[in-house]
Amino acid sequence: MSDRLSDLADAVSELERRVSDVIFDTVRAQLRDEAADEAHELEKRLARVRRSLQKAEGLLRGYDRD
Repeated sequence: MSDRLSDLADAVSELERRVSDVIFDTVRAQLRDEAADEAHELEKRLARVRRSLQKAEGLLRGYDRD
């Protein structure tokens, strides 16, 4: 069971990294002023998703990242 949880935690971690990449892309779009308002709202939403994924990974690994 521990290996399965570790595998899930690894998958969640990978997804968190991908979300982080998209966050950086939206920040770059804001800096270029490409639909800055939309990019800002997307960045905020993705940041919440990223925090949730970080917490989920921590719970799967047996610790809480709050």
